[in-house]
Amino acid sequence: MQYLRLLLLPFSCLYGLIGIIRNFAYQNGVFASRRFDVPVISIGNLAIGGAGKSPMAEYIIRLLSKEYRVAVLSRGYGRTTKGYRLVSTDDSTLQAGDEPLQFKKKFPEITVAVCEKRVYGIEQLQDNHDVIILDDAFQHRAVVPGLSLLLFDYTSLDNPFIVLPAGDLREPFMGRERADILVITKSPLTISDEDRKRAIKRVKPFSHQQVFFSYLKYGDCLPLYQGNKMALASLDHSYTVYLLTGIANPKPLLDKLAIAGCEIRHYDYPDHHPFCRKNISKLAVDFSMDAGLRKIIITTEKDVQRLRSVSLHGILEELPVFYIPIQAEIHPFDNECFNSIISKYVKQHL
Repeated sequence: MQYLRLLLLPFSCLYGLIGIIRNFAYQNGVFASRRFDVPVISIGNLAIGGAGKSPMAEYIIRLLSKEYRVAVLSRGYGRTTKGYRLVSTDDSTLQAGDEPLQFKKKFPEITVAVCEKRVYGIEQLQDNHDVIILDDAFQHRAVVPGLSLLLFDYTSLDNPFIVLPAGDLREPFMGRERADILVITKSPLTISDEDRKRAIKRVKPFSHQQVFFSYLKYGDCLPLYQGNKMALASLDHSYTVYLLTGIANPKPLLDKLAIAGCEIRHYDYPDHHPFCRKNISKLAVDFSMDAGLRKIIITTEKDVQRLRSVSLHGILEELPVFYIPIQAEIHPFDNECFNSIISKYVKQHL
């Protein structure tokens, strides 16, 4: 499939040229970009989805929220509402989007807002907050963040850095120069110096950029409706896992379950997929027809926000559906320096 996509290279050249012109226009004042006095931290990536932006946003929330009034501002992809909206724990994904709702449910004490126009959103938040985190905003050039984090997925570093549609980049690779910090996400828990050097060489940091490595920490399996918390380590070859995902890159989770030796039956949908009764009914029927004694349905923390829909409750409430929360963690050799940069930036700009 990757080789077939290369046939689309002429269109990628056109797409890339448009991106270069757009960035040039913002860089030279043709299009307006606005800076704010309140500290603004942008988290984004070059590729479409799957780099771990939400776990990284949550990492920074955990780092800052005990000391500062934190707000997270997102576009709210997949919502049917328009304009600026404060997210409530009682919202649905159609009202708020799956990722903003996840932030609010995990950190109810912070402010989470959605708005297509980030400038307007920041205007609404700046007077009552000490720091604003912009989720998935690297290409949103109307705002000039005070600190910009650009994420690269370790598991995808070998993919060619080609823009859409032949590749996966939203803009040309040279756009990484705007970032202050590069974070290579989803790296192995233990990584050799050789592999670190290879990864750093691949992302080609500029002289003003520091590179950090993060990994994913998986929590225990939590029930959606029924059952008790289940240790992820308790899954083994005796289990059949019906894995339901609607995320950009389910490979790290697949690899994690494969290590446990589970038999995996993957129901794979596109990122932010709005699960409907037909999708879930098929899963429920397949699950009920399985004669195995040790079987379980597993999904992601992001997907479970959409599975809580009222229309799906009747299908799922009697099934053993579990989700696995994840956390981004900065590697020990990077942790202190990374935390210091984030905290120092906020402190110095208040």
